Amino acid sequence: MSNGFFITGTDTDVGKTWTTLALMRALQMRGLAVNGMKPVSAGCAWMQGGWKNADALLLQQHASRAFDYQRINPYAFQLPVSPHIACGDSKVEMAVILRGFEYLRDRSDCVLVEGAGGWFSPLCRDWDNAHLAKIMRLPVILVVGMRLGCINHARLSDVAIRRSGCELAGWVAVRIDRDMPEFQANLDFLRAGIEAPLLGVLPHMSRPDFAYLASRLTIQN
Repeated sequence: MSNGFFITGTDTDVGKTWTTLALMRALQMRGLAVNGMKPVSAGCAWMQGGWKNADALLLQQHASRAFDYQRINPYAFQLPVSPHIACGDSKVEMAVILRGFEYLRDRSDCVLVEGAGGWFSPLCRDWDNAHLAKIMRLPVILVVGMRLGCINHARLSDVAIRRSGCELAGWVAVRIDRDMPEFQANLDFLRAGIEAPLLGVLPHMSRPDFAYLASRLTIQN
């Protein structure tokens, strides 16, 4: 079992946060201390003297230990646009993120690091998710949003992750389109084409039940 994973997606709004929290719950049910991190977020609300992101707050809420918000999400920006635009004149420093990750790692059995957007989506003006995952030396879990067009997005992401020099530890299918035609046929095609194991299929849900979602995952030892 790795001491951490980097969670990326085939696109934005494909279920990365719910998947991350389901993974967190599944590992916690094994008796592990699991905490989450979202290094960079955009689309934040002003709360208690600072900008805070809804997804990062969920990671904080469901973590095995209580950490200050800034430990979970060191860079939070107001505008709901790509982080390289949302950051404005602010400098996003890799060293700050790595120190934060090391702090959490030293106090966890496993840290789940959730990226923003897809694999090559920028996290600031200078680097993207792929660069951060490589610097962190974390195996990657790919979240595939199951909808029309997902085969191309998933296969491109699979190739991109491997060519970045990172290990694809597995992938999770999320049924974001409840009425997707030929869902099973698409799932079977992806399962045959992606060498990494399918860790689970998360159903379409209007409200999350993370214990139930965790039960739909199979975590490799």
